[in-house]
Amino acid sequence: MMDNAIAWIFIFPLFGSVLCALLGMVKREACWYIAVISMAGSFLAGAVTLIQASGSPSHVVSYVLGGWSLDSYPRGVGIEFRADLLGALITLVVLGVGLLVSIYSKLPVEEETPDKEPLFYSLFLLQVTGLAGICLTGDAFNLYVLIEVAALTGYGLIAMGSNRAAAATFNYVILGTIGASLYLLGVGYVYITTGTLNMVGIHDAIVASVVTEKNLADSASMQVAFVLICLGILIKMAFFPFHAWLPNAYCHAPTTTSSLLAPLVTKVMIYVMIRVVLTVFGVEFSFDSTLWAEILPWLVVVAIVSAAIMALAQREIKRMLAYLIVAEVGYMVGGIWVYNYYGMIGSIFHVISDACMTLCLFLGAGLILRKCKTTNFDGLRGLFSKMPLTMTGFFIGGFSIIGLPPTCGFFSKWYLITGAMVSERWEYLVALLFSTMVMVVLFFRLIERIHLAVSESGENLGKGHGDLGLTEEQTRFSEGPLSMLIPLLLAAAVVLVIGIYNQDVVNQIETFLENLPHEAELPKEAVSK
Repeated sequence: MMDNAIAWIFIFPLFGSVLCALLGMVKREACWYIAVISMAGSFLAGAVTLIQASGSPSHVVSYVLGGWSLDSYPRGVGIEFRADLLGALITLVVLGVGLLVSIYSKLPVEEETPDKEPLFYSLFLLQVTGLAGICLTGDAFNLYVLIEVAALTGYGLIAMGSNRAAAATFNYVILGTIGASLYLLGVGYVYITTGTLNMVGIHDAIVASVVTEKNLADSASMQVAFVLICLGILIKMAFFPFHAWLPNAYCHAPTTTSSLLAPLVTKVMIYVMIRVVLTVFGVEFSFDSTLWAEILPWLVVVAIVSAAIMALAQREIKRMLAYLIVAEVGYMVGGIWVYNYYGMIGSIFHVISDACMTLCLFLGAGLILRKCKTTNFDGLRGLFSKMPLTMTGFFIGGFSIIGLPPTCGFFSKWYLITGAMVSERWEYLVALLFSTMVMVVLFFRLIERIHLAVSESGENLGKGHGDLGLTEEQTRFSEGPLSMLIPLLLAAAVVLVIGIYNQDVVNQIETFLENLPHEAELPKEAVSK
């Protein structure tokens, strides 16, 4: 089993999904146990895969389905799963989030989607399978298939929410289909030009074309393919202004659905962009042969500032968090396109950090909703005394988004800011600092509402020092159930642990970047424009 750990990453959730669908018809309560066991097995396999990639001389673990040999043909025959350090690391994040959310899900699923447990957990496990597959596939067309697996299961999971979830799902379907179509069209152009769909094969063809003086970087079809693929990915990651589907989808989805999708979907698509830039088209093609390196940083500034302002206007926690996700997407896309070593480290590190801190926030929001029956700011008075552990876990995630040490968000932001300074992208740096100040306002406004019992109009609802004007019922200690509280506290602990041991994470990322082909090296100093 350990020799084929990369295959077991998919086997556990796939068979778990089938088992949930079949056994769930007879015994619905068994579905949660199947989901947790499946995710635990998959997470263990992901950890083994990362260890194998770290210990391999090439830092790559490859697995080809069906026994095809990639050496016998031009790369592209057979479906390859390829785990380098970056893919294995992001996969472990996906599986870790999936495991914590599966544990957390028992009560929310029973209460919010009664009698639908078999369907919900089948889609849940397929969603994780699709997201993990996106991180590990070595085939451009197979990537499209796995993106659609994740998207289709996401549509189903969101549609199980409130009455308004159907309309939110429809918007998601429309934009998701447009994004997937653009990506697939771009892949078609790539195949016509290079004759392969294997990601390493595409990169080899581009490099070989320079030697043979048939430079594919100058090919109109490859230029069009790159633009189409990048546009498709930007739509899928909810990059502003393609974000319209995200706030409603995450706000009206069931608690477990938003807790799974919010930390992962946008981050996995940013990973796809990193993969496309570094190991498919290559750094030279992506940054020197296209105008994207000049255009996207300015679009990123607009995205970050706009999303931060929209978040500032919200009075409901989940909707505020949804707009913060859109701003964070801008952070990570900007880290890629400032075009230097530190920005790329910051972008990759922030993918990991943002997944963990967003998980904290949405798990906490789910507990708040269960206890208070609302996530509106003015309905949260007295929560610090009533749910101290929940609020501690929630605000650890919030402080990480702000970028306070020693949380992981501080260190990933530090690298993003360093990348902006090295590339002299002052507009991106100002946008980062502006959105950070907005986040400070947002979370300290929440603390004010929750702890000091101040109304939306600014009126102090207490009668004196230490008096919040609350009834005994409103201040009675009443934490959420342990099955929901423990995953939140574990997620908060991970945010702190990654921050404290940030250098170990950075070392893994640096090892990945150093093992890229020579033509994919990123500059460590300012590049003349």
